[in-house]
Amino acid sequence: MIILTIGGSLPNLNEYTKANRTNIYLGAKMKRESEAKISAYILQQLRGVKTVERCTIKFVWVEKDKRRDLDNIAFAKKFILDALVKNGILKGDGWSCVTGFEDSFKVDKDRPRIEVYIEEEE
Repeated sequence: MIILTIGGSLPNLNEYTKANRTNIYLGAKMKRESEAKISAYILQQLRGVKTVERCTIKFVWVEKDKRRDLDNIAFAKKFILDALVKNGILKGDGWSCVTGFEDSFKVDKDRPRIEVYIEEEE
C-alpha cells in the first residue's frame, strides 16, 4: 500500500466553480496551484515508488471543522489524481487503472490534511 499525506486542504467544488465563473483563467490557475502543492508532497514522500498499473484509492479528508459539504470536499480528488498521474505514481486515472474510490471524513482542528491510500491490484 502506498500512503500519501497532503497537509491542509484543497479548494472545494464551490470554490473551483466560482473561480471558473469569475475569470476564464482563474480556475486553471487554481488547478495548477493545487497540483503543484500536491506534487511537492508526492516528491517528498513517494520518491522511488514504481508506477501503479491498477488500484483502488481511499481518501480520508480531515477538515478543520464541519463547514464545507462532504461532496464539495471530495471533488478535490480530481486534483490529486491528476498530480499522481503527472508524477508517474499512477499509470492513469481512467477505468482501466483506478477501479474504485472510498471517501471518509474526519475533523482535526489542529492538523487538517488529506490522507491518500493507494492499494495496488494485480
